[in-house]
Amino acid sequence: MAKVEEDPNHSSWYIERFRTMAAEGRDLGGEARLINAMCAPASRILDAGCGPGRVSAFLHAAGHDVVGVDVDPALIAAAEEDHPGPRWFVSDLAELDLPAAGVYEPFDIAVCAGNVATFLAPSTRIEVLTRLGRHITKGGRIVIGFGLHRDYELHEFRSDVVAAGLQIQLELDSWDVRPFTPESDFLVAVLSHEVGPINT
Repeated sequence: MAKVEEDPNHSSWYIERFRTMAAEGRDLGGEARLINAMCAPASRILDAGCGPGRVSAFLHAAGHDVVGVDVDPALIAAAEEDHPGPRWFVSDLAELDLPAAGVYEPFDIAVCAGNVATFLAPSTRIEVLTRLGRHITKGGRIVIGFGLHRDYELHEFRSDVVAAGLQIQLELDSWDVRPFTPESDFLVAVLSHEVGPINT
């Protein structure tokens, strides 16, 4: 919300940007296609930092039970208007507590796309990861994608994952499943509660 405080028009600009791209027929489903491929039919999916709802909308249309959460009420209002079907909630991810909002069932997978991780206040990163971990099933996964070198370095993220009681199961270079390399400038990380190898 710091961006909104700096620029009161930021939310409306962001909403219209994605509405325009959708109207132009741009491909906005890359992240959602990967999540859909990872899920069983009719999975429970949490879209953390959902913005105006493009990922949630794709996954809902694919038959999943989707909950979208964002801190910005304007983005949630746009999601409700443009994409009926998923359930939408306004919440700071650092304070995420969906059972308190009546959503009691844990999720099979949580997705955090759109560089959301780089917009978190550094002091809240571990708490956000911890809370996402609390919202998934025992065998559930969290998928987080963001550009590196945007004030959140790879070693910091890896350290925060461990501090949150999670493990990295897989690291990719992109949402279209390219392998992660030392030269990668983007990361898609698959996290879980289970211990597993890192493919670096």
